[in-house]
Amino acid sequence: MEKLITAYTYIGEGKVVVNKQLIFYQEKIATFAEFIKALYKQEQISYPKFYKMDSLSKLGFMCAELLLRHEKPGRFKPGSLAVVLANSSSSLETDLTYQDSIKNRSAYFPSPSVFVYTLANIVIGEICIRHSLKGENAFLVSEKFNPRQLLDHVSDLLDNNRAGACICGWVEILGNTFKAMVALVEKENDGTLKTSFGSMPFTEASLNELMNLTEKSIWKN
Repeated sequence: MEKLITAYTYIGEGKVVVNKQLIFYQEKIATFAEFIKALYKQEQISYPKFYKMDSLSKLGFMCAELLLRHEKPGRFKPGSLAVVLANSSSSLETDLTYQDSIKNRSAYFPSPSVFVYTLANIVIGEICIRHSLKGENAFLVSEKFNPRQLLDHVSDLLDNNRAGACICGWVEILGNTFKAMVALVEKENDGTLKTSFGSMPFTEASLNELMNLTEKSIWKN
């Protein structure tokens, strides 16, 4: 049974693309914090906990928020939608912040609010809480973007009926360098699955294409 990418969100190089539509662009990015806050405000999202999240969670949260915002409530049962994300630096961005809070023994003040985010899979937890998801989840770490790893893991979930659909992709940030691509993958079933941008086959080539979006590829037919 064919598996399809039915929606996607891309954040990188100052732009945010959702299903072929460029929805946000900043030519000059001062900091990630300013970029993600501006995006959050533009999209008029109301979720106060967002401001307490670490950078990795904010990036993943915004990807999932934009990915799922046009889905009809109840289209996915809470236990049927899986989440599989990956990156190359795990939670290092937050680990370094936490390390700064404990390295000075004369001013030792470890922060519980930072420590809670020193696991990469917390970003998945934030997404699941926001969207009431109870399906399978995994956070993978590889030296660089590995579409085969994602393809194999997600295909196993869908082929063995451990999930009906899956949010999957790459969410990476270290300092002010960040890039994310998150896709919604579903089984075609009866061949009538329709999406706002047409859909793409769930393949390594498609994942690579979405990870390397250019202006030409955003609007191509």
